[in-house]
Amino acid sequence: MPTLKPQRSWRAALAIYLRAPVITMLFLGFSAGLPFLLVFSTLSAWLRSDGVEVAAIGFFAWVGMLYSIKFFWAPVVDRLALPVLTRHFGQRRGWMLLAQAMIAGGLIGLAGLDPVGNLGWVAAFALLVAFGSATQDIAIDAFRIESADDDMQAAMASTYIIGYRGGLIAAGALALYVASAVSWQVAYLTMAALVGIGVITVLLRPEPKRASLTVQLIHEPKVRAFIRASRGQPKILRRMGAWVIGAIVCPFTDFFRRYGIKALWLLVFIGVFRISDLAMASMANPLYIDLGFSLETIANVTNVFGIVMSIAGGILGGLLVARYGIGPLLIFGAGIVMATNLLFAALALIGDQLPMLVLTITGDNLANGLASAVFIAFLSSLTSRAYTATQYALFSSLMTLPGKFLSGFGGLVVTDQGYASFFVLATLLGLPAILLAIWINRDKQLVPAPVTAAR
Repeated sequence: MPTLKPQRSWRAALAIYLRAPVITMLFLGFSAGLPFLLVFSTLSAWLRSDGVEVAAIGFFAWVGMLYSIKFFWAPVVDRLALPVLTRHFGQRRGWMLLAQAMIAGGLIGLAGLDPVGNLGWVAAFALLVAFGSATQDIAIDAFRIESADDDMQAAMASTYIIGYRGGLIAAGALALYVASAVSWQVAYLTMAALVGIGVITVLLRPEPKRASLTVQLIHEPKVRAFIRASRGQPKILRRMGAWVIGAIVCPFTDFFRRYGIKALWLLVFIGVFRISDLAMASMANPLYIDLGFSLETIANVTNVFGIVMSIAGGILGGLLVARYGIGPLLIFGAGIVMATNLLFAALALIGDQLPMLVLTITGDNLANGLASAVFIAFLSSLTSRAYTATQYALFSSLMTLPGKFLSGFGGLVVTDQGYASFFVLATLLGLPAILLAIWINRDKQLVPAPVTAAR
């Protein structure tokens, strides 16, 4: 159950950003953001520049499915102790180091290939990078939640977002620059070297304090009941059964035990909070191009300027949560994410006007940066410290799946109704999130009432 303690002074809210756990997330965010584009747009650019057919390149989008199904192996990351690594570095840091080794190994493997004639190997190494990246996400999320109290989670989320955006810039702009100046092979070797930033961060920071895996299993009533009921069975089966119950069954039953029937509505809220934003995302770039904006203008405004606005929104979200608490900011975040979609509808009607494009990107990225920081803090508060990796992986996957699914139909709606109508419809998808946010803010079990702190 959340234990947030707003409301504090602005000076105290700003001071949170100087805390070691908050600064740590800046570097771990960079480590998380770095691999993402290297198996998506950057890899696609490499393949196309080397003459690979567009139809073949399209299939590489399936690599991204690993990020949306990471909850399937999250229980393993949560509970399985790694030989040597867990003993020397702990559960969270051990898995992060293993994941980073997979990412670096996959990038080095890609750097050693000529894509033409080796697409099978390119796909294999891209899958290795994506699997390592998704695994690292699971471990980092658990590390973040266990490293600090709930009232620091929004600040940690905002610095994580800043670092993540920095990783995207490195994997996008920097990789393209190196590829242009030298070669794609050197670009990917450079990216593999940058994985070292995450490795150094993991080695420097301590493992969060948590009970040992054995102690956690022993204290699970369901595990104890299974052990009593399975007396006389082979020892290996009893151990496997106890592990499965503790790692897979208990994280889900724990969530429903703590929140009861409200758990279902919380899952609905998680699924719809960003649905209006994600559902319209696939049609943003086609809109810019169809309006006549140049690729250079799109890159400068949406990528460089947009990322800066997203970072600013993340910082603002962390500050506001630290001062006012999560509840009111959930309503505000859901509202502005929905409302800023109307800017795209206005852009579609106004046409090729650079000031309107800048206004649209400013509003959209500020809103999404703020809402992301707030929502990450909220999801962290829902997560039990006993099952951080498994529960948070489920929440974060559920957060994106509905919107991504609906986004696939965006082209059909635009073809039939036009861009302006499409973005208005996407805006209306955000109404359920606002209503549920209001309900959550009123429920003291889900978001406790603010407590005035000394100024």
